Amino acid sequence: MDPALTTASSALVDETAAAIRARIMSGEIPIGAQLRQAELAKKLGVSRTPVREALRQLQTGGLIAVVPNRGAVVRVPAPWEVREAYEVRAELEGLACARAVRRITRDGLAELRLVNELLRPGDMPPDTASHAANDRFHIMIHHIAGNERLARVIREINEAFPRNVSALVLHEHPRHRDDNFAEHERILAALEAEDAETARREMQAHVIEAGEQLARWYERRSGTVFHGHGHGHGHGLA
Repeated sequence: MDPALTTASSALVDETAAAIRARIMSGEIPIGAQLRQAELAKKLGVSRTPVREALRQLQTGGLIAVVPNRGAVVRVPAPWEVREAYEVRAELEGLACARAVRRITRDGLAELRLVNELLRPGDMPPDTASHAANDRFHIMIHHIAGNERLARVIREINEAFPRNVSALVLHEHPRHRDDNFAEHERILAALEAEDAETARREMQAHVIEAGEQLARWYERRSGTVFHGHGHGHGHGLA
């Protein structure tokens, strides 16, 4: 086969996998939902072959599973998987935060504060913009840390779980929104004080707490999400 054709088809599979992953992450395709090849091919404007290969790729990554009599479905993570992943993520985000202390500028700190102000708890439940701001807060710290490999590994951990579920946790529990904002404020205070150890510790605690909230949500919902219930949009805590 022509290597150029192989490269093109491989790129199409990657693009198709990314498109399906994005729909799962946003909640457009909810956890527990069936993934029908013909339907996805039509929606994405591709043939069934790249869809089939993309689903195989997502299955290898753990985002989907093949269930007897149902075919491919968006996999429901086990609570222990969430806790394990967030334990690793907490260490990595703590490292990013400690590195950021040495690199952050006054302007960078001001921008982080502005982003966190969008998360200040109010009378209204958080919207898509506030969830995006939450992700932006973390991504900015990863960028300031100046280690692309570190940022990439954190991103890979995040992409193992549908991000919209974090948004559902915040919608359902206003106290978690208060805690999320306050935890960010403590991280900002440590960054401003140029205290790398406190910044690391505060970020680790923040991520572990977010992982625990997520794990508990999966514990509560595991009986219903297999039937494709539970949706929502946007991104979420930590």
